[in-house]
Amino acid sequence: MLSCTFGINIGNMNFKLKSSKTIFRGRVFDLKVDEIIYNSGNPGIREVAIHNGGAVIVPVTEEGKIIFIRQFRYPLQMPLLELPAGKLEKGEDPFVCAVRELQEETGYTSDDVTFLGSIFTTPGFCTEELFIYMAKNLIPGKPDREEGEQGMEVFEYSLKEISQMIKTHEIKDAKTISGIYMTKLVM
Repeated sequence: MLSCTFGINIGNMNFKLKSSKTIFRGRVFDLKVDEIIYNSGNPGIREVAIHNGGAVIVPVTEEGKIIFIRQFRYPLQMPLLELPAGKLEKGEDPFVCAVRELQEETGYTSDDVTFLGSIFTTPGFCTEELFIYMAKNLIPGKPDREEGEQGMEVFEYSLKEISQMIKTHEIKDAKTISGIYMTKLVM
């Protein structure tokens, strides 16, 4: 019987893998299709987006406000209010990614960065894991945004304001809501 660190038994899966084929290789993710056979004998298909993961950073000012960015999200065709974040390069340390994204997107840097935890964004079809950090003692600077981030805006909000924006659905980004919750647990 196999088990992981959380004590979840993965030895009782009710299927066997028949075949696995990568059908798309992209810049952001790859797509594979697995054919499985359930223990009952019935066939099944699982489509899986293979993603390197990413890092999210919760920048907290001296006044206890949290720095957000608003950026246009192409798949949704709308801007979202969210925490600074970015995709991990293959083999990249999530801490390095989080610190880089903080500077690129907001201009701030920090030598006071704490790991808060990680989340799986959409485990029903994607392997993406996001590593969430908090940065304090922020040092202002100039953003170094990528071409697709040029219209990005930076905002500061109190936890009370953020809670209200989550409640009214102005903030709908899952990584941001998770990052805020993790930050509240340690502040």
